[in-house]
Amino acid sequence: MQSKATTVAAYMASLPADRREAIDAVRNVFKTNLDPKIQEGMSYGMIGYSIPHSYYPAGYHCNPSMPLPYAGLASQKGYMSVYLMPCYLGSDLLKWFETAWAKTGKKLNMGKCCIRFKKVEDLALEVIGETLRRLSADAYIKTYESLLKGSAAASKERKAAKVAAKNTASSPAPSKAKPAAKAPTKATTKVAQKASRKSASKTAAKPTSKPTSKTKRRK
Repeated sequence: MQSKATTVAAYMASLPADRREAIDAVRNVFKTNLDPKIQEGMSYGMIGYSIPHSYYPAGYHCNPSMPLPYAGLASQKGYMSVYLMPCYLGSDLLKWFETAWAKTGKKLNMGKCCIRFKKVEDLALEVIGETLRRLSADAYIKTYESLLKGSAAASKERKAAKVAAKNTASSPAPSKAKPAAKAPTKATTKVAQKASRKSASKTAAKPTSKPTSKTKRRK
């Protein structure tokens, strides 16, 4: 549920008292543990924490006019949410996060980077704080750019593979080679030899010329 509030103060003022208290408790964790280069503001209709253009001019690749998002905090219709992009980008950090959370005994209701909760007691606030400390703005940018390069390279490979497949499909099929003559078997060789001998014997039995009337046998 996106808010139309344009400032964090206005957003907080729009919340019911119990939601305001829970969101404020999480905000304090963010303020205490975040890299100073990361700033709080309104983003996508919620409280957002991002690396400003003044430090990272490239901005968010999906929308370069927006600063690079790092985390978020929102009051939804049926629950509240904490968004931790560092967990989404780094598999090692996510693995640590899930293990550390499990050790607290609290249930983790999490999507790719969204932790859903209904009261602040549902959260392992110390684990969230440690997660924020583990990935500074500079480390986050490095991981983010590395993933972008890998994604771009993979995209090029997929395009090249599609072009190659298309070219292969459109090229003429190779002509079929004539089957090689079969080598004679022992049976066929014997038959041929027998036929050859029979033909030779017939030829030898025939007289070379017919006897004429002048050549008669003498008695």
